[in-house]
Amino acid sequence: MANEARYYGTGRRKKSVARVYVTPGTGVITINKKNIDEYFGLETLKVIVRQPFVATGTEGKFDVLVNVHGGGFTGQAGAIRHGISRALLEADSEYRPALKKEGYLTRDPRMKERKKYGLKKARKAPQFSKR
Repeated sequence: MANEARYYGTGRRKKSVARVYVTPGTGVITINKKNIDEYFGLETLKVIVRQPFVATGTEGKFDVLVNVHGGGFTGQAGAIRHGISRALLEADSEYRPALKKEGYLTRDPRMKERKKYGLKKARKAPQFSKR
């Protein structure tokens, strides 16, 4: 493993941060030392994580090692997708048009809105009564 190619990409989504290492292999995806099937229960999240490989036509050609923290499962899946896309770009720059077209290289800027004083949440106001 000393001189084996290893490509790195950082993915972010909402509060989640994923550190992704992509190596040439058989298509094994390991997230926080667990298999993808153990880590994500929903099939849609597994599909989200595998999307960059489908877009570039490299399913089963790379092994993925992910360390992800923060946020919920959906945000983490989005962060992993972003990280895999960046790592694939490092592996081969010819994947760029396919990944860019699908929007996997763009950092999703949407974040949780801050809570405002006088309100219960960001926009939810206390119940109003005229009398």
